[in-house]
Amino acid sequence: MNSEAKQSEQRRIMVRRDLRERGIRDARVLSAISRVPRHLFVLPEYQYDAYADTPLPIGGGQTISQPYMVALMTEALRLTGGERVLEIGTGSGYQTAVLLEMGADVWTIERDATLLASAKVRFQSLGYDIIRCSVSDGTMGLPSEAPFDRILATGSLPHAPEELLGQLTEGGIFVGPIGARHSQELVRIVCHANKSEREILCACRFVPLIGEDGWQH
Repeated sequence: MNSEAKQSEQRRIMVRRDLRERGIRDARVLSAISRVPRHLFVLPEYQYDAYADTPLPIGGGQTISQPYMVALMTEALRLTGGERVLEIGTGSGYQTAVLLEMGADVWTIERDATLLASAKVRFQSLGYDIIRCSVSDGTMGLPSEAPFDRILATGSLPHAPEELLGQLTEGGIFVGPIGARHSQELVRIVCHANKSEREILCACRFVPLIGEDGWQH
């Protein structure tokens, strides 16, 4: 079995074992993740573990999230295709690629210019040419492009920033880890004019999002 075939088989096993068998039910999410070559989004020294259900370092003190968490967060967004999605924390670009495979129209913000430059190279090599990338404070969102149908935070926040929630459409959805520095809950907030619906999806632990309305280093 050649390298490409072996990686495809590892990806198929990952989707079955770590996603479907753990409760991910959205067929579009499973299909999207099965098409994204996770081994291309990790550092060369970690490619052997690319299809293990674990986060891995990507440099700059950041990590690529475990596949199950990527699947759970993507499923929580309730995407049907064509939504305007703002991603806070590009990282390696893996979650971004999954959102694109889901048919979303993606804007992504990364604080670390080096990480974003590497992610953009990956996007180009894989043929993703419809992403708007920027280096800025993601906790403040992207008001110049608002409103968004969905906002996804890929790092932890001490609270759900009002600035981000205010950039959602009526009925828009925010998904992200909220809580203490070293322990959070994955939260889905559906925003309406008169009230917001808040749902806790699971306990989790993410690297912090640094910013004006996030963590202060």
